[in-house]
Amino acid sequence: MLSLVMKILRKPKIEDIVCDIQNNGGDKEAFIIQYQPFIKKSISSVCRRYITEQDDEYSIGLFAFNEAIEQYSYKKGKSFLAFADLLIKRDVIDYIRKESKHNFVFLKEDEQEEMLEMQVSLTEYMKEMENSNRKEEILHFQSVLAEFKITFSELAKESPKHRDTREHLIEIVKIIIREEEMMEELFRKKKLPLKHIEPLVRVSRKTLERHRKYIIAMCIIFANNYTYILDYIRGEKHDE
Repeated sequence: MLSLVMKILRKPKIEDIVCDIQNNGGDKEAFIIQYQPFIKKSISSVCRRYITEQDDEYSIGLFAFNEAIEQYSYKKGKSFLAFADLLIKRDVIDYIRKESKHNFVFLKEDEQEEMLEMQVSLTEYMKEMENSNRKEEILHFQSVLAEFKITFSELAKESPKHRDTREHLIEIVKIIIREEEMMEELFRKKKLPLKHIEPLVRVSRKTLERHRKYIIAMCIIFANNYTYILDYIRGEKHDE
């Protein structure tokens, strides 16, 4: 009886509310209204000014928050708000970059010189914001890795040194992320579903176990579509 009362009184977790909304059991509009201050705060940290509901950036952030509600799952880590913050900042930065380029094209020649000076400042600002967003993406990745009891130092130490090995493991990762049941088991049990992976790949169980942490890390990266980390991986591949 007491446990039932406690269950009723206990405040539901944000992640549970999002799950209810995804299953048409929650009020999305009320949830978004409740978290408007959070949305504005995320946007404001990028724009470095007070954000009103009339600002274009607010619309971008609102849309990103709505996307976060639709996209959030067990693959995105334990915190919905950390995931939403990542999406909002990424989309607002992309919007500012595109708008600055678009506005420059339609300026008169005498206005363009003044705009060029502003562009230099904007470019520096965008670099700073991208560095900040990259850092937040890495911190989010680190927090999800921690759920699997994997640290960055362990990952660096155990990542394969040879390009061919990495590419082969990435192909295995692509097989895993296509299988929803395997991904669900991976994120629920916090370990590789080796029994299900083995029949689908041409490597031994011993090899899979040896590269377990690297495979898990890559599954997390691809599942979360980490923009900056994926760009780094692609660039690393072309540089070799």
